[in-house]
Amino acid sequence: MSAAVLGVVFHELRWALLPFVLASLLAYLCNPLVERLSVKFQGSRLGGAVVVFLAILASALVIASLGLPPLLREMERLVTDLQSVFSKLAHSFVDDRTVMVLGKSMNAEQLAEAAATAVRDWTGQAGRVTELGTISFAVFFGCVLVLVLLFYLLLQGPEIWESLLWLAPAEKRPVIRKIWSRLGPLLWRYILGVLIVVAYAILAAYIGLGLVLGLRHALFLALITGVLEMIPVIGPGASALIAGLVAIRNATGIGPVIGYAIYAIVLRLSIDQLLGPLVLGAAATVSPVVIIFCFLVGGALFGIPGIVLAVPAAIAVKTSLAVLRDEPPPIRNG
Repeated sequence: MSAAVLGVVFHELRWALLPFVLASLLAYLCNPLVERLSVKFQGSRLGGAVVVFLAILASALVIASLGLPPLLREMERLVTDLQSVFSKLAHSFVDDRTVMVLGKSMNAEQLAEAAATAVRDWTGQAGRVTELGTISFAVFFGCVLVLVLLFYLLLQGPEIWESLLWLAPAEKRPVIRKIWSRLGPLLWRYILGVLIVVAYAILAAYIGLGLVLGLRHALFLALITGVLEMIPVIGPGASALIAGLVAIRNATGIGPVIGYAIYAIVLRLSIDQLLGPLVLGAAATVSPVVIIFCFLVGGALFGIPGIVLAVPAAIAVKTSLAVLRDEPPPIRNG
C-alpha cells in the first residue's frame, strides 16, 4: 500500500521532483571529493562544498557561454528559413521523384511546403506561444533550482541522509543502512559511468560533426549530444534529430547527408555496444531486458524523471531484495 501511495505521489509531482533528483545524483557523485577537500580545510565541510560547487558552477557557465549563442542564432535561422530546411530534407529522400501521401501525389517542394505549413499552423494556435514561453521559463528556473539545491546537498548531505533515516522506524534502520552500504557504491559507479559516456559523446560528436563533416556550431552540437545522452532512449534520438537538421540545412548535396547518417550510426554503435557496457556493466548488474522494461514503464508513468531513474531504481530493487533475503543476487552473464 505504501509503495502504491509513493508511486501516485511521485507521478503527480514528477516534474517538481526532477531538480531534486538531478541535484541529489550530482551531489552524491561529488560527495567523496567534498569529504577529501574538507580535510584540507581543517574538517570544515563548508570549504570543500564551496570549492566543488564553484568548480561545477564555472563549468556550467562555460558550457552555457559556448552553447547558448549558437543555439539562439541557429533557432533564429531555422524559424526564418523553415521552408528551406524542409525542402533540403525532402530532396534528400525523394530527389526529383514524386511520392503518394494520403492518396495525393507530391514532389519534394510540395512535401516541404506542407510540412512548413503544418509547423506554422501548430505554432499559430491560440496559446501556443505562451505555452512555449512557459516551458522555456520552467527550464531556466529548473536549472537555477538544481544549482541552489546542489549547494545545500553538498554542504549538508550527511545531515539530510540522517534526517531521512530518522523517519524510518528504529527497528528498520539497521537494515536500511546495510542495504545502502551495498547500494551506494553501485549507484556511485553508475553515475560516474554515465558521466564518462557523456564526456565521450561530446568528444566523439565534436570530432565527427566538426572535424570530419565540418558543420557549423559543431561544439554546441557536441555539447547538446553529451547532455541529452544522460536521458536514455529519448535523449540520443533528440540529439540526432537536432544535429541532423543542422546537417541538412548546411548540406550542398546528398553526400553530406549520407556522411551524417554514417556518423550517427557509428556514434550510437560505439556507445551502445562498446563504451556503455564497458563503463556501466559493473554497476548496472541488471539484465538488459529488465532495463528496457524499466525505461518503458518509467517513461509511461513518470515521463523523463522515470526514464532517468529507471536503472537506479532497478539496481536499488535488486540490491534491497538480496539484502532482505540474505542471499546474493543472480549473476548476470555477458
